[in-house]
Amino acid sequence: MTADVSALLEVESLVTVFDTSEGEARAVDGVSFTVAAGETVGIVGESGCGKSVTAMSIMRLIPTPPGRIAGGRIVFDGRELATLAESEMRAIRGNEIAMIFQEPMTSLNPVFTVGAQIAEAIQLHRNVGKREAHDEAVRMLELVEIPEPAARARDYPHQLSGGMRQRVMIAMALSCDPRLLIADEPTTALDVTIQAQVLELLDSLQTRLGMAMMLITHDLGVVAEQAERVIVMYAGRVVEEGPVEAVLSRPAHPYTRGLLASQPEFGGEGQKLRTIRGMVPRLTELPRGCHFRERCDLAEPACADTDPSLEVAGPAHRAACPVTTRADQERT
Repeated sequence: MTADVSALLEVESLVTVFDTSEGEARAVDGVSFTVAAGETVGIVGESGCGKSVTAMSIMRLIPTPPGRIAGGRIVFDGRELATLAESEMRAIRGNEIAMIFQEPMTSLNPVFTVGAQIAEAIQLHRNVGKREAHDEAVRMLELVEIPEPAARARDYPHQLSGGMRQRVMIAMALSCDPRLLIADEPTTALDVTIQAQVLELLDSLQTRLGMAMMLITHDLGVVAEQAERVIVMYAGRVVEEGPVEAVLSRPAHPYTRGLLASQPEFGGEGQKLRTIRGMVPRLTELPRGCHFRERCDLAEPACADTDPSLEVAGPAHRAACPVTTRADQERT
């Protein structure tokens, strides 16, 4: 993968490992992708596929030990994040790159008001006083459409609903005008109606503020609505990537096809939803060759001997499955 001078974020051959009692687990194994300024990229896959660890690696939040970034490059706006001093990384983290975590109740401090927590983030990265930081915190709560923001700023996290707490997390993440927002399963703990509201809010804020966004989710329906490009991960690797419309309408990897068939939005009206047989392999006991082959209905004997790389499946569309890409080429 050559350097992309137009990319805001470039991840190249990233490897993140964890030392366990059963051996070394490669949670992220040679992952490469880019995010352009103002672009939304969706990262999808089952739990344990490496989505969140990729995000935590970018933020340099991997707990060491037992984890560590063992290889690859993470370049943000021309700066190599993996080798930055921690003091330099702190200036970027939360300021130029911000992250919304999965569960706001565990991310917010229960003993401080939400206004104080947003103000603290603002003071940490900006040279402003306490009063100005508080006023900016209230403005941020208003930006994320929380009613009576001045009053809500005095509330503690437990006094707010799940949807309101997630809006507070969004306000905190956006308080320093980041250029890249990483949203890690931002609607997982919310009911369907609130999910839609939060996603609509993120979309409108991105349009208004012009930031890039990495949207991490297991829900391809969310990706279809929000993202321009999608990256599909399995067992720590990228198995398919491309424009959302191409990947969702013409999936080239059996794993992507299985994910689509298992979701109501794509299963087809009146059709029985299918499941992907088997379980995600343990990262310390990955099968030889293609890591998906033991769950794949299209697997051939050669799949045990070949470690597939991404191959062209269409314009700007690549997949790591020689079986399906060969079949597609034969049909055309």
